[in-house]
Amino acid sequence: MDTTTTTPNAGPPEKAVTIASIAREAGVSVATVSKVLNGKADVSPTTKAHVESIITARNYRRRAPKTNRSSLIELVFHEFDTAWSMELVAAVERRAAADNINVVISRLDTDGRPASQLIDAILERSPLGVLLVMTSVDDAQVAQFESRSIPVVAIDAFGDQPDRIPTVGSNNWSGAFAATKHLIDLGHRRIAMISGPIRYLNSRARVDGYRSALESSGIDMDRSLIRYGDFFFTGGALHARDLLTRENPPTAIFAGSDLQAIGVYRTAQELGIRIPEDLSVVGYDGVQLTEWMSPPLTTIDQSLDLMGETATEMLITMSEGGTVRVPHLDLSTELIIRGSTAPPAS
Repeated sequence: MDTTTTTPNAGPPEKAVTIASIAREAGVSVATVSKVLNGKADVSPTTKAHVESIITARNYRRRAPKTNRSSLIELVFHEFDTAWSMELVAAVERRAAADNINVVISRLDTDGRPASQLIDAILERSPLGVLLVMTSVDDAQVAQFESRSIPVVAIDAFGDQPDRIPTVGSNNWSGAFAATKHLIDLGHRRIAMISGPIRYLNSRARVDGYRSALESSGIDMDRSLIRYGDFFFTGGALHARDLLTRENPPTAIFAGSDLQAIGVYRTAQELGIRIPEDLSVVGYDGVQLTEWMSPPLTTIDQSLDLMGETATEMLITMSEGGTVRVPHLDLSTELIIRGSTAPPAS
């Protein structure tokens, strides 16, 4: 009995995608494709876009040998000149140094999304990975990094990111809920909220936590007490002035960042309003300088050290071909009670 079996014809094996095959399809030279892959500037935008589209469509991945592994992490900031940024940089550098990895810091010239020139510069440096801080990238930009086998991790992402990018942030809703509930428990009922820009996910989440704390305590929310600032000193100062000069001012302000809380302090001082006797203030971030404010600031500590170290660890793991166990991580927050909050004046 003949037991021979045959395998159905599966067709010819799929050809491997190479730089040469991409060049043939794009109608350009191999050198041009190589320049695009390496982020060189001497390729016209039209040609570059055409080649990039083919690289993405053909799912080209260049796998560099581990012996050629870069010793560089690119840390990209939307804003850099703040205590918040410096503490995050220190955490990233500390974790990177443990593996003898250097850190290069880039700052965006645009509002929240890297321009093509910055992407090209990063690709030319060919880092082992990219950390995006308060920065967003689109699918096309992610594809550029993926085609060079450069992993990306977002820290405190400000907007919607492609789902395949791992993210590390804080539990913004929970932190804001705890801050507002603390003020409610002290007896405050007119509590203002100065969050960050409304387009930021973390900003909106903090407003949601504030709103939920009021609702859970049966307090009607006054929408005129909700403001969207800029996460910086000026935003806190300007909105605090408007809030505190109203006919019926709030007795407490929850500032969506420690820097905005500093702005609230300055405005209160200029208006002759005492903290915490006349006004209670809570911040968000937990930067070290808040311990030295007068009075020391009650704040939500979002563990910036752990945030930076965790994101760097994830990036190193990915650069070595590993997978991230929890790709979207929200770290827990802690309410730090200091001298800036007290029961409202009777």
